[in-house]
Amino acid sequence: MTERLYYHDAYLAEFRAAVVDAADQGRRIYLDRSAFYPASGGQPSDLGSIDGVPVVEVIDEGDRIAHVLASPLEAGEVTGRIDWARRHDHMQQHSGQHLLSAALVELCGAPTLGFHLGAESSTIDAGTSGLDAGQIAALEGRVNQLVFENRPVTVSFEDAAAVAGLRKPSDREGQLRVISICDYDRSACGGTHVRATGEIGPVLIRKLDKIRGNVRIEFLCGMRAVRRARADYDALAQISRALAAQLDETPRLVTAGIERLSQTEKALKNLATELAHIRGRDLWAATQPDTDGLRRHFRRLASGSLDEELRATAQGFTAGDRAAFVVVIDSPPSLMVAVSKDAGLHAGNIVKEAVAAHGGRGGGSPTVAQGSVADAAALEKVVEKLAGTLLAAGVSNKS
Repeated sequence: MTERLYYHDAYLAEFRAAVVDAADQGRRIYLDRSAFYPASGGQPSDLGSIDGVPVVEVIDEGDRIAHVLASPLEAGEVTGRIDWARRHDHMQQHSGQHLLSAALVELCGAPTLGFHLGAESSTIDAGTSGLDAGQIAALEGRVNQLVFENRPVTVSFEDAAAVAGLRKPSDREGQLRVISICDYDRSACGGTHVRATGEIGPVLIRKLDKIRGNVRIEFLCGMRAVRRARADYDALAQISRALAAQLDETPRLVTAGIERLSQTEKALKNLATELAHIRGRDLWAATQPDTDGLRRHFRRLASGSLDEELRATAQGFTAGDRAAFVVVIDSPPSLMVAVSKDAGLHAGNIVKEAVAAHGGRGGGSPTVAQGSVADAAALEKVVEKLAGTLLAAGVSNKS
């Protein structure tokens, strides 16, 4: 059994211990006592070194803690050193989570369903269908108020059968390790925590995501929050300079710019469609009718898509009397057929029959239809079918 020193002193960064067992040729060792926190409860494990050998992972194996090393280590008395910057960062995030979870219950009646402490940010899954901007502002304000009050954070060991006042009931038996934030929160927890809320530092709520009907809250504490706030400010300042505007004015200007861009793109798309329609009409005028009086145009492309511009060209061509417009695309294997109302043809039926015979799908209206097939071989069969039923001499008119 490993004595867990971090249970009693999260600030212990160096300790002496004895190697009591080893595996993997000395790369996985077990100590009689350890200050290394193993990954558990959403909190990643500590890192550091044992007798100068880097610790790359710490694993909870029930009664024992496994220390996975970068290289083998011989048995004997050893000195363990915790990566203190990482440990303290994790203490800030985890204690901040306790504050935020308690505030969620106090202000929103929302329990915490899950917690994850990530390398860049942390998340809480809250049992609520949604939180509005006002609730988020209130949560952030309340948590930071508790930070500024610098309330003591204490550790106690209590009988699970008699423990009272926990934010979330525990199903564990025997002795519970309880983390208490003075006059605010009591939670059963095996993680590492700060001594007082002031040490958590500023708490910043970043964003919300919907997860399986609940809300996932991303947040940062301490220097993580400071670094993120600085990065956010620098990004906004850069946008402000680019717009030659005051920082507080940038959201309005950016929103207005996006709206103008959207309107411009819509106008350009409409113009492109109108131009394609005109080109289709010009193409009809330049195309000689066949002996049956039908003007046919066949276009084959190596790749592309049956987009609005191509569709507009086809519709412009078939806006003229007695006309048929066929487009075949090799990759992905697809086609479009458009015919004029007076052509005596049904585009939807033509396409559906041609592709269905070769395992494809398609159809449409009497004047325009499109379809697709699985591969190039099937496409060639479709083209042959179209040549026999629609294209006739026009099949050689490629462009």
